[in-house]
Amino acid sequence: MLDRVFSTVNFLKFALNGTWLRHEAISNNIANVDTPGYKRIKVEFEDILNESLENKSVKLKVTNRLHIKSQHSNLEPRIVKQVNTSTRLDGNNVNIDTEMADLAKNTIMYNALIRQTASEFSRIKSVINDGRR
Repeated sequence: MLDRVFSTVNFLKFALNGTWLRHEAISNNIANVDTPGYKRIKVEFEDILNESLENKSVKLKVTNRLHIKSQHSNLEPRIVKQVNTSTRLDGNNVNIDTEMADLAKNTIMYNALIRQTASEFSRIKSVINDGRR
């Protein structure tokens, strides 16, 4: 029963971890915009999340022995290094305009996920408190 109560929270946790990892990748790309030979890194997790939604389950990684273990615990975002493209003569393939747009998009997505997570915990708290009456 707890699996069903926290299934939405588990999906949101995976999405938050993915957007956080993407934020780090974009920050690295921006920091290395002038580094010769640097290749852009991107993080993909939406397809994995969609596949999990179709299967109605999320695979989460257990990092502490006190965590509730999921039956699917090996779900991870994919980190992809784009090595086949180059936009400049020095071999660097980072476009600062693209990175800034991706950073803004990712920030909006992260904030929306935070609001959704807070709302979900508020609902769970309401159920627990109303169940006592």
